[in-house]
Parts: sequence; C-alpha cells; structure tokens
Amino acid sequence: MYTELKAALIDLAIENGLWESEVNITAKILTPEEAIGETERKDFPLLQGKEFLMQADFKNALGQAFTDAPRNFKGKIKEILELQLTDNSDRALFIATLNAVMRHLGAADRTIHCKNKEPELCAKEIVRTIINKYSADIKIGIVGFQPAIIDNFTRKLPAQSVKVTDLDKNNIGKIKYGALIWNGTEKTEELFKTCDVILATGSTIVNDGLSQLTFLSKKYEKPIYVYGTTIAGAGKILNLERLCFQAS
Repeated sequence: MYTELKAALIDLAIENGLWESEVNITAKILTPEEAIGETERKDFPLLQGKEFLMQADFKNALGQAFTDAPRNFKGKIKEILELQLTDNSDRALFIATLNAVMRHLGAADRTIHCKNKEPELCAKEIVRTIINKYSADIKIGIVGFQPAIIDNFTRKLPAQSVKVTDLDKNNIGKIKYGALIWNGTEKTEELFKTCDVILATGSTIVNDGLSQLTFLSKKYEKPIYVYGTTIAGAGKILNLERLCFQAS
C-alpha cells in the first residue's frame, strides 16, 4: 500500500516539475486549539493528549495527518520520498505531505480538520448517510474511538448493533456511549464477521492498519468507509469511500 502511495507522489512530483523544486515542505504539530478548536465534547483523543495532528504546508496548501508520533520537519519533497515509512512518525510526515501536495495540485480536497461545532455536525451526517443507504437494521463496526460518531450511532441504532475497536488500553473493555470497546489488535476480524458495514478512522493509513482493513473488507465482502482529513489524498489514490462533511 505504501509503495503505491509513494509511487503516486513520485509521479505527481515528476509530472508537475516538483522533483527538483526548491520549495520547502514545513510540517508542524498543531495544538488542540489549532486543530479542533473549542468542542462541547472533551473526550476526543486529540484533546486527551493521546493523538496529535501534524500539518504540512506546501506552497501554502495544507495537509494534515493524525499520529501518536509527531515530529517537526522542514525540507524538500525528495527528502520525504526517501523516508522508509516503517514507523508512525515517518508515515505521518509522508501522509501529511501527500495531502498538502495533492491539495496544491487540486487532486484532493477537505484536507483541514473541522473545528468547534463542526465535528458534531459531521458525525450526525455520517450516521445519517450510512443509515439512509443501509437502513436502521444494520450492524455498524467502527474502527477507532471517535466519541461523536459512536454517540450518534447509538442514538439511532440498538447499542448491540454498534461495535467498536480501538487501540487505546484506557478504552478497551469499557462501555462508551452504550457501546463496548473491543481490542483492535485482537478483534478486528471479528468486527468484519459480525457487522454489515465498517467505518474506519483515516488515521489507519498512518498506524499501518488500513491494509488489514481493506483485505478483510474484500474477504468478507463488507463495505468499508473511511473518514477524516488524514485519508484525503490516500483515499483518492486507493479509491476508498470517504465520509468527511465539515473539513475545509
């Protein structure tokens, strides 16, 4: 998957004369206030200090990526393409840059995270979109703890029809908004076996979880949707269905 994404960025750089460009990419770690603003809910992972939002700036076009291993960077596209992408830090830097470059070229949109009341509005729209397409009788599997999305699903569906996996040990085994949080390292396949539709956080492209999800989606013939700004560019390249209604 990362080979495909890197090849796509190489092609974009060559086709648009950016390979030897002297233009620098500047990536920085956003504060929670910069990233998500003032939200009514305070249990978003970003606000708990469990995730960070990296932002790359390429010719004033911004691209973002959620990660648990952020770092600052200033350099050229060719330096980004030399990254091995074997850890979350490298992958976050690469994905944020990919999003920024594709945004600059008009190949990707909605690369900047929504703020304030917008995450709540987006969650409601995601739930409405999926239920309208598949009915209120579905079992939804959610990969990643996103409180607004989980809460809005359990308001519309029976709690037992909402299944969630996460990697945060502080969430695993607990009931949040009526849904039991499963261990994502152990229960991901079970999610696909028992649910009709899968909704996954776009940050799985950074933590190397997305390849497993797409494999299981094909294996069990279950539709998968991704959400968020992290997956903006990669989602286009990989032809994924993305739900992201309030990002800019």
